[in-house]
Amino acid sequence: MSWRDWPRAPAAGTILCPLAAVAPTASLDLDGFPVLLVQGAGGLAGYVNACPHQYLPLDFHGPNVLSEDGARLICSAHQACFDARDGALICGPADDGLEALPLALIDGMVVIGPD
Repeated sequence: MSWRDWPRAPAAGTILCPLAAVAPTASLDLDGFPVLLVQGAGGLAGYVNACPHQYLPLDFHGPNVLSEDGARLICSAHQACFDARDGALICGPADDGLEALPLALIDGMVVIGPD
């Protein structure tokens, strides 16, 4: 499923937060649309905050979902691991990777970018 197929998916240009608020992750709820932003080894990335294993937020059991080296996102519920740069599945019970969100930086703000 594409991120655009999720209920309440935001439109391009939707402001998410200031870049300074992503340190190293930020979990947001945009009127029912779950977002996880991360600044890791690969720079800034955004995903639908739902592990494809059971669609729980990656930070369901706590906010520490980024590995110490900033390379992996780890689901707090079942420890599925994803590449922080592109959301690809690395290991664990999930069947697929995370749904990546297109992002843009405009005047220090993180926004949903065009596809």
